[in-house]
Amino acid sequence: MPARRENKARERVLGTATKPAPKRAGKNALAQRVRDVLASLEQLSTQRDLDNLARFGITATKPIGVSMGNLQKLAQRLGLSHELAAALWATGVYEARMLTAFVEEVGRVTSAQMDRWCRDFDNWGICDTLCFKLFDRTPHAWAKVAEWSGRRAEFEKRAAFALLASLALHDKRAADARFVAGLRLVEAAATDERNFVKKGVNWALRSIGRRNRALRTPALAVARRLAESQDATARWIGKDALREFKRLW
Repeated sequence: MPARRENKARERVLGTATKPAPKRAGKNALAQRVRDVLASLEQLSTQRDLDNLARFGITATKPIGVSMGNLQKLAQRLGLSHELAAALWATGVYEARMLTAFVEEVGRVTSAQMDRWCRDFDNWGICDTLCFKLFDRTPHAWAKVAEWSGRRAEFEKRAAFALLASLALHDKRAADARFVAGLRLVEAAATDERNFVKKGVNWALRSIGRRNRALRTPALAVARRLAESQDATARWIGKDALREFKRLW
């Protein structure tokens, strides 16, 4: 019998078991922690960082204005907590949601949670950070690439390709065949003219081409086909990727 269960059984027999704390107390403690985090974010905020959001094309809801460096320092002090991450996401505050990428427990992220959060994406900053720092380390990542590539909403669809790009950079064990399949998704989405989708598609194509020598040939072939396309968006994606590949090779 595991030690934890054995201890509980012994407590029941001896009559020494303590009553669990009321759930409301836990909720109150978590709510207070969220208030403390929001207060810390307010203290770290600057007008310059707030202005930078618009400067970088991030149209966030409920922004405070905290630099990425300060967010990461705060996250280190907070530590990992699935419950805190969920509560921070529920605030809707941009920087609080950014913190979830660093404080969430990867092993407790569910497929349904990823879908819920993806539907909330409303700018490229939150989309890319969650994909690059959290989602690409979950066991659901590859399934979400295929799933989200068929989404209609701009940042949900971008998430598919931001996640694919992140996997190309971080998933060292993935077989090349997975990325070849990803290139088919890239080619299928290359005519989506929306700014943040086409840039996500371009990022995925470039990342796959840079991954290893074996993937250079198929990535280069896709880039060339797109560069010769009659569609203006596909041409831009292909030509931009070719320019980068030329610099690298």
